[in-house]
Amino acid sequence: MSTTTRAAVVESGGAPFTLSEVVLDEPGPHEAIVRMVATGLCHTDLGVAGGGLPFPLPGVLGHEGAGVVEAVGSAVTGVAPGDHVVLSFTSCGGCANCRDGHPAYCATWLPLNLIGGRRADGTSTISRDGEPLGGHFFGQSSFAERALVDERSLVKVDPDVPLDAIAPLGCGVQTGVGAVWNVLEPGAGSTVVVLGSGAVGLSAVMAAALTPATQVIAVDKVAERLELALELGATHTVNADEVEDITAALMELTGGRGANGIVETTGSVFVLRKGVDALAARGTLVIVGAPPFGTEVSLDVNGMLGGKRVVGLTLGDTETQTDIPVLVDLVKSGKLPLDRLISRYKFENIDQAAADMGGGKAIKPVLMF
Repeated sequence: MSTTTRAAVVESGGAPFTLSEVVLDEPGPHEAIVRMVATGLCHTDLGVAGGGLPFPLPGVLGHEGAGVVEAVGSAVTGVAPGDHVVLSFTSCGGCANCRDGHPAYCATWLPLNLIGGRRADGTSTISRDGEPLGGHFFGQSSFAERALVDERSLVKVDPDVPLDAIAPLGCGVQTGVGAVWNVLEPGAGSTVVVLGSGAVGLSAVMAAALTPATQVIAVDKVAERLELALELGATHTVNADEVEDITAALMELTGGRGANGIVETTGSVFVLRKGVDALAARGTLVIVGAPPFGTEVSLDVNGMLGGKRVVGLTLGDTETQTDIPVLVDLVKSGKLPLDRLISRYKFENIDQAAADMGGGKAIKPVLMF
């Protein structure tokens, strides 16, 4: 049976969100209907809504959902009605990377999550007045009171933790945390630099503070965010507007050695290059921030020969079923103070949330249903 619900529809690139009645298809064997309790708003949502990616519009976005399962398809075994779930990206489950525990690098990741707008078989998950809408965004399209969700997007979580406090784990937080824990893996006494102190960057700072790294340096242009970074575990900050050269500032803070690990979250190739130049020998820079498709960066080749590495990253290279429940436990115990990043908004005020995020007023808006 199909489900009628209210969703925030983007009619065309650059248009505001329009609250509209939509119809969800009935769940397939490996899908579930989830009643949304909260959904994070991410820069990826804003980029697609602005027309920056070839996602089919009009459509329903949203990919940091959290809610309660209402109904499940015939083959779903991992969750049951009444379970609390955090929604994350989907994946095919059968390709080499999925089988190897790296679903963020699924062979069909782009069409399944970001640009397809439909299920893998080409069928639509959401319609309005009989016309299909772009949906299946990250296997969830959670800017709606109810969502039709892929089984592989569902992660069962501890029902004692408020869902609005953990919704951002589905994308932004696991990305920042995974950059540090899954790629950099800082050793004792190492230096971690985080370029950009938005939601992803501050998540990386919190993650670095839980490792044996002894120096955690946050870089941003906004003084308030740098103050927050210090409260969340950074040992030093660099205000990019107050130094002549980011690389020189980082080299000075590291005693001329450079950084062992750097997380680049800004999407600026200028900042990316400054970061690579500030790496220590055998240091690694993780690219998290995504500039427009086709963007290139120049590197000093001889400067790379000291064993420097530059690694691209999607969604923290997280295995969601294992890693998200661990993050929920860390939020519950207070070791991952995620609430410091969150600003809550009523679902109806999604345009205000988007404006506050775009203007830097809110680090991580969470919509409440």
